Amino acid sequence: MATTSQPQGGKTTCKKIFWAVFPHACFILSLVIYAFLGALMFSHIEGNRVVTVSQEYRTFLQNLTCLARKLSDNVTENEKILQGDIRDLFSTADPVWFINPKDKWSFFGSLFFCCTVFTTVGYGNTYPVTWTGKYLCMLYALFGIPLMFLVLTDMGDILATVLSKSYNEFRELQSKILASKFCSGSTCSKRNKLKAGEESKIVINEPLTIMRVLRNRSGMKRRPVKYRNVELFEMLIARDNENTQPARNKSMERWSSCPELAGEKTVSRVIQNFDKIGKEIEKLDVPIVLMVLVIFVYISCAAAVLPNWEKKMDFQEAFYFCFITLTTIGFGDTKLEHPKFFLFFSLYIMIGMEIVFIAFKLGQDRLIVLYKKVISFCAEKNMPSKKIYPK
Repeated sequence: MATTSQPQGGKTTCKKIFWAVFPHACFILSLVIYAFLGALMFSHIEGNRVVTVSQEYRTFLQNLTCLARKLSDNVTENEKILQGDIRDLFSTADPVWFINPKDKWSFFGSLFFCCTVFTTVGYGNTYPVTWTGKYLCMLYALFGIPLMFLVLTDMGDILATVLSKSYNEFRELQSKILASKFCSGSTCSKRNKLKAGEESKIVINEPLTIMRVLRNRSGMKRRPVKYRNVELFEMLIARDNENTQPARNKSMERWSSCPELAGEKTVSRVIQNFDKIGKEIEKLDVPIVLMVLVIFVYISCAAAVLPNWEKKMDFQEAFYFCFITLTTIGFGDTKLEHPKFFLFFSLYIMIGMEIVFIAFKLGQDRLIVLYKKVISFCAEKNMPSKKIYPK
């Protein structure tokens, strides 16, 4: 019997782990599939588009030809033309004219574009040209942005749980260290005994009637009335909590012999977990300074790695680029020469957006508290003072 129970226990543990990880993996996998499908779609539409010579491009070539004819053997005059007219002319040129669509809209280039769409970054250096691509881009963003926010909220719960537990453990460790410094052995032992005695008075393992409690606690009559009333009140609460607990359903205790019921219970728990998405972020309460420090360290690590494959970037520009990306501003003034390498950085972008999202949520909560205090203070100042009339 022991040999058969161990494999069953291992299987049930694996099933529990699977169903616990399944919702998070489902969100991430759906986002990855959505990005790959979008990359295939945009690479086919924009990469295979027919390049037509527009009127603006023809005007640009005519003006460039006229400026080229003005060039002479005089170096000073040529420099004036190059620095003035030609620079102004090239500032009006569209970069799409000089790029092959198949090179720009390759699979990795399209995948990079899809990531900038549903993360709402939008650098602006890659955008659809055809009307079909523009309409599909709007439709793609309409479903992709909520999916991305769902993944961010789900992963935010995990990060919030890790941050809150780490912060609470750090505070407990700090309090224990301070208590060990300022507390002697005799006083600490007395306090622990008193706490243990108080807890033993409150806990009741089985529901008791008040008459049985009074009969068994004969020493209660000797105590003052104040302490007797407190103990009676605590016992009433404990008995009420014991009686209000939901009764066990005996049919549910046969899950070990009926795996169908166990499976239905597991699935129902997984479905209920979907309703709890975003709850851990609401419960998170850590100092905003700590979150700012985490963001600074997180961006600094990426800013130190990014210049290794983006040679035109230094640490400051990489730091600026990562901040603009994680905050989804995406000016597009700093461009990447190798977007294929940055695609491997997509996990970094998602986690970084989670951290920034949590920091913004904490900042929002702090602002709401500040506004409440200001409104309460202004309301108290504007309240009419009570006038005392003489009798």
